[in-house]
Amino acid sequence: MKIWVDADACPTVIKDILFRAAERTQVLVTFVANQNIHTPPSRYITSMRVKPGFDVADNEILRRLEPNDLVVTGDIPLAAEVINCGGHALNPRGELYTVENIRARLNMRDFMESLRSSGIQTGGPQPFGPKERMAFANQLDTHLQRQKNLTHYQGASANDFSMP
Repeated sequence: MKIWVDADACPTVIKDILFRAAERTQVLVTFVANQNIHTPPSRYITSMRVKPGFDVADNEILRRLEPNDLVVTGDIPLAAEVINCGGHALNPRGELYTVENIRARLNMRDFMESLRSSGIQTGGPQPFGPKERMAFANQLDTHLQRQKNLTHYQGASANDFSMP
């Protein structure tokens, strides 16, 4: 499993959490953006700069994505594509997008976009704060532990679980 980060709009506090998680879990984390992303020196952390343009970073992530990889993104259409490709998607506010909830998130996104395009002020998301940071950290830890357990059990044989 690898972690891909749609890094152009990723909050700095979330990047910091991902830097620490990469070192702690020894999972490769790649930050993809159309600008330079400063990352600490680590064999588990890389950054990839792509050309500027609409969905260029998203398309690069999708091109490199493998089943069970995790993508950190607030981009709901990208999250839907990730799920369709067998990956997992987590937004920086700590919501894990799933097969069960992604359609509703897409519908709400489209509805809010249509309101904005008709001139209705919709406000926007709540300010990013400690609650969102904690929700992200908790969801990331839960996901990484679940993947670690899954990998451990996939490598085990039936004899590993038999009674003595």
